[in-house]
Amino acid sequence: MESRDDTGAERDGAAGAVPPETDHAPADEAATGASSGPATGAPATNGAADPSGVAAPPDSPETTRRVDTAEAARGDAAQPRHAAGFDPRAGAPPTGRAAGAPPAPPSGDRAPVSGRFTTPGRGAGAPQAAGPASYDLSSAQLLRPSKRPPQTGWRRALFVGTGGLVNPGESPGDAARRELIARVNQPLHGCYKIAMLSLKGGVGKTTMTTTLGSTFASLRGDRVIAVDANPDRGTLSQKIPLETTATVRHLLRDANRVRRYSDVRAYTSQGPSRLEILASEQDPAVSEAFSEVDYRRTVTLLEHFYNVVLTDCGTGLMHSAMKGVLDVADSLLIVSSASIDGARSASATLDWLDAHGYRDLVSRSVAVINYVRRSSGNVDLDRVSDHFAARCRAVVRLPFDPHLEEGAEIELEKLSSATRAALLELAATVADDFGRAGSRVRLPMIPR
Repeated sequence: MESRDDTGAERDGAAGAVPPETDHAPADEAATGASSGPATGAPATNGAADPSGVAAPPDSPETTRRVDTAEAARGDAAQPRHAAGFDPRAGAPPTGRAAGAPPAPPSGDRAPVSGRFTTPGRGAGAPQAAGPASYDLSSAQLLRPSKRPPQTGWRRALFVGTGGLVNPGESPGDAARRELIARVNQPLHGCYKIAMLSLKGGVGKTTMTTTLGSTFASLRGDRVIAVDANPDRGTLSQKIPLETTATVRHLLRDANRVRRYSDVRAYTSQGPSRLEILASEQDPAVSEAFSEVDYRRTVTLLEHFYNVVLTDCGTGLMHSAMKGVLDVADSLLIVSSASIDGARSASATLDWLDAHGYRDLVSRSVAVINYVRRSSGNVDLDRVSDHFAARCRAVVRLPFDPHLEEGAEIELEKLSSATRAALLELAATVADDFGRAGSRVRLPMIPR
C-alpha cells in the first residue's frame, strides 16, 4: 500500500502544480482532477476515503461534506472560484453542469417570457418587501379614489340626469350629514339608558322621547325601546301605531316566563322606524303604584334584549320611580321650551339634581330647547343656550315643526328637513357618550 506522502504527491501531480500564492481549487474541481490523474495502484478519491476502503463517487454529498469538514478543521478551507455569470445570491450551480453552459435562472424567479413583462418573485434576486404594508390587499389600497355620489340638491340632479357620467361630488351638507350618521353608529357595548326630564309639563318630553328614539332605531342596527314611566297617564303609546294593549304591568307580572326577545316583543308596539314602546297603565290610580322597585325590575329585564333604553319620566321628581330612573341612567336629556318659564323649570331641574347627589349625571346631560311654538317672541335664546352650556355637556335646539304640533303619531318622513337635521345632531351628541355606558357608580337599591 502506498504511503500518505505518495498519495498526496500523486494528487498534486494529477491536479497540476499550483503556485503557493494561488487559492486552492474548489472541492469539486479537485475531485475531478484527482479522478483523471494517472493510476498508482490505489483508486483515486475526492480527498476523503470511505472507512470501508471504497471511494465515494464524484460529486457525492458525503464526499463534499468530508472534504469541507477536513479543510475547515485544518483552517485552510479554500474559497470557491466561480464560473462567469455565476450569481452568488442564487446559490451554487448544479453539480456536473457542462463548462461554458449558461447559468440556470435562480430558483425563486420565473424565466422571462419573450415579449412580456415578468414580475420578479420572492427569489434571491427579487427586492425585499419594505414591511407588512407591501402586502396590504385592502380596498383602500387597491381601489382608485373616487368622489362620493351626491345625495341632495342640484348635484344629485346632475348626477342622475347624466346617468352617473358627471359626478360633482357630495355637497358640504351631505358630508356633514354623513359624519353625523357615523357618530350615531358608534359602537355601543352593553345597554345605554337615557332619561328625559323636566319639572314643567307641555315642553315636549314625550315628543322628544319618540323622535330621538326613532332616529336611533332608524339609523342603528340594534334594538331601541322607550319606556313610559309617567305616573299621570302617559301618552307615549299614542305616538306610534298601537299593536298591543299590554303594559309594563303585564310584563312585570309575566317576567318569570320571559326567556327570549320574542317573549318581550309580545308586550311592546313597534313603529315604522323600528322604535319599540312599552306603554304604561292608562288608569292613574293603577300607574301610581309604579315604584322604584318596579322600574329597576323593568330595566334589568329590558337591558338583556335592547341596546338603548329611553325613559319618558313625569314631572314629579319626588315620585318613587324617579329615584330608580336616576340611579340607573347613563345620561339625561333636560327638555325646555323656548320660553322663560320653560327655561326656568329646566334650570330648576338641574338645581334639584345637584342638591340630591346627581352632579355627575348633570355633567353628562344634554339640554334640549324645543320650539313648541312658531316663535319665541323676544326671548334671547342665545343667552338661554349659554346658561345651559355652562352646566350641561351640550345644548341642542329643536326647531318648530307642524307635524309635531299635531300631537298625533310621529313619522320621521313627515318632519321638515330642518327638524330631521336637528334630531340627527341631537342623536350624534348623545351617542358621543356611548363609550362610557355603564361607567357610573350605581347607588344600591334601598328596600322599602
